[in-house]
Amino acid sequence: MTSTSRGRPRGALEREVLACLAAARRPLTPGEVRAGLGGELAYTTIMTTLSRLHAKGAVARRPSGRGFAYELSGGPADAEASMTAHRMLQLLQGGQNRAGVLSRFVADLSPEDEELLASLLAEDPRHARPDQDDQ
Repeated sequence: MTSTSRGRPRGALEREVLACLAAARRPLTPGEVRAGLGGELAYTTIMTTLSRLHAKGAVARRPSGRGFAYELSGGPADAEASMTAHRMLQLLQGGQNRAGVLSRFVADLSPEDEELLASLLAEDPRHARPDQDDQ
């Protein structure tokens, strides 16, 4: 497992922030998240983490005073799914052989997951074939 320079495993702080937001069951300001995590981390570290989680779609934010309050986007399971999907996309975009990576990924899926993926692609209008539009 990869770790950061401070000894925390990669992604651990994001998971801690998500857990803090889930436990609160209400939107929290960065200061409240910082306090919920023990108050030892710098405010800017919490802000950076919340901003990254927002960019990944794991948290939503709403205006609160001069800043924002953050909450999970769709619940803990949805937040984790958003983060995982974001990491998968980053890995795919970082490679040279996108077709090879996707082909290998699909080949390694269980029959149930392959069926689920096909179903999800069929539901997404971006993947409709022209001959299916009029049906």
